Amino acid sequence: MSAIETHPLPPFIPPNAKVLILGSFPPPKLRWKMNFYYPNFNNDFWRIVGLVFFANQDKFIDKHNKTFIQDDIEDFLINYGIAISDTAYQIKRLHNNASDKFLEIITPMDIAAILEKLPNCTSIITTGEKATQILCETYATAPPKVGQSVDLKIHQKPITLYRLPSSSRAYPLRLEYKAESYRQAFAAIGLLLDMRC
Repeated sequence: MSAIETHPLPPFIPPNAKVLILGSFPPPKLRWKMNFYYPNFNNDFWRIVGLVFFANQDKFIDKHNKTFIQDDIEDFLINYGIAISDTAYQIKRLHNNASDKFLEIITPMDIAAILEKLPNCTSIITTGEKATQILCETYATAPPKVGQSVDLKIHQKPITLYRLPSSSRAYPLRLEYKAESYRQAFAAIGLLLDMRC
């Protein structure tokens, strides 16, 4: 029987954040290349962010050591006002892997408590189906289609939820197309003043 895992990372919440990015739950520790969100080197989240904001998918990548540049990632998030967490607080892995399909959610993350610490945050980005499902079930909202948004309220706070493609390579969409969906969402939120970035 699978053990219950509790989320190993605190939410990363710059107080000036305009957007909260939510995944589902970190992969098993053996896949980590840094002690931060999206730590699996085969996950393309930080490559997508590099493409969107700097036109460089390797902006946050240490290719020689096959790892991420965590200090640069954290500086970027603080400077741009981006918070990051996950939608699950406690889970069981039904197949002992990183796949969202085999995550049993025991306890959702308290997203309302995170938002209370982010007075300027008016948007949430979910990075995959499971994250969207958990959030929408918790707050009784029909999930938007991939690449679309929906308005919801979390403890009376109006939030625009953007559902974006999974950054996992298991999701069958080219990196450039995933990045374009993220670029459009970040532009709508106001973090990309120039769409040519």
